[in-house]
Amino acid sequence: MKFQKRPRLLAVVTALSAAALAAMFTLTIGSPARAAAGFTVTNGRLYDANGTEFVMRGISHAHTWFPSQTRAFADIKATGANTVRVVLSGGRWPANSASDVSNVVNLCRQNRLICVLENHDTTGYGEQSGAVTLAAAVDYWISLRAALAGQERYVIINLGNEPIGNNAVSPTWTQATTAAIQRMRDAGFDHTLMVDAPNWGQDWRFEMRDNAAAVFAADPDRNTVFSIHMYGVFDTAAEITDYLGRFRTAGLPIVVGEFGFNHSDGNPDEDTIMAYAQTNRIGYLGWSWSGNGGGVEYLDMVTGFDPTRPTSWGQRIIDGANGIRSTSREATVFGSGPTGSPTVGPTQSPTAQPTTQPPARGCTAVYKVIGSWPGGFQGGVTVTAGSAAISGWAVGWTWANGQQISQSWNTTLTTSGSAVTARNVSYNGTLGAGASATFGFLGSSTGSNTSPAPTCTAS
Repeated sequence: MKFQKRPRLLAVVTALSAAALAAMFTLTIGSPARAAAGFTVTNGRLYDANGTEFVMRGISHAHTWFPSQTRAFADIKATGANTVRVVLSGGRWPANSASDVSNVVNLCRQNRLICVLENHDTTGYGEQSGAVTLAAAVDYWISLRAALAGQERYVIINLGNEPIGNNAVSPTWTQATTAAIQRMRDAGFDHTLMVDAPNWGQDWRFEMRDNAAAVFAADPDRNTVFSIHMYGVFDTAAEITDYLGRFRTAGLPIVVGEFGFNHSDGNPDEDTIMAYAQTNRIGYLGWSWSGNGGGVEYLDMVTGFDPTRPTSWGQRIIDGANGIRSTSREATVFGSGPTGSPTVGPTQSPTAQPTTQPPARGCTAVYKVIGSWPGGFQGGVTVTAGSAAISGWAVGWTWANGQQISQSWNTTLTTSGSAVTARNVSYNGTLGAGASATFGFLGSSTGSNTSPAPTCTAS
């Protein structure tokens, strides 16, 4: 289940001058105190162990409540995600042991996913019964030290989910977070650490925003990433761009650690979240793969952990504009070839057609098989505008082996015998020069599944 956020409280935008903001966030980033073995932060950007910039595009998975749903790792990878954020508990919910966490890390690595491990026990501390302090969360991480040592190339530790509710507590978020980071370093953790904002992750009082520079400087490794959760507080483009923009201006690392397309406390502007994140190379992690309860079941991306039953939210974040499939890039630590085959889930078998330069006032379409299983497959098509903007597109192809489509998203799709025509929907038809949109579908096949060569017509 996903806890509902508290009702939105009006966030008063502070009237600080540009000079005051610059002074607040000015920071000299020194070299880490210890040699980095995995991810690092430099000038507000996250880099993998090979020194390549890494932008998270991922999905949260509620492992602690659904420990048997290990197929979810392969299914999440099949969306194109490069990261999975895994919910863990030290005892507030069914506890995840060191051996269980080791298995989670192995599943991430087998499926070529960066593993963001988060302790959910802290959720809503000071307001939610049963929530624990960040100090208690650190105790849990220390108990897992042996399971996580040596995994710095593949694991990021999210210290505590939404660690303080809307009530003031002592120590404050700034004090508690600083102390937690320093204890983790003293315990020998060299991993990149991710810290969630207070106020149920939404920071409407701006405590994380206004103290991020000091918290970052207090990390002896200078290897902390800040995580904002965007739900009802972030229901306008201005709020989203202002909040994220201040971190970018300050050269501080920020990621949208959770967000959805709707919520009980308001309607977040997911289009701006995703577009701004893509334009500014900011990571985002959507909530969540499946299994939500308590009135927020609409945040499931697939129904019943079944990847063949995507919800409207799943279709939006995976295959919509600026979605995971079209913007995610795998971490280079996995190399150019597989490091291991997923033990469960659809087989990965991309079969992209050669890319050609789109003509002016035209478009091209690239077809690929995203995943396949006996008797079925998932396909995707990326439409790219030419050297001039277009206001609509239509993609056509002909099946060679009698394939049939059972479900589609981000397109209006019609078939006539073996011929298929896919047209844009209202929100993805207008594309600027060189811009792309992606749509997908589920299909059935018997025997061969030859990839067609689609054509694209622009309007």
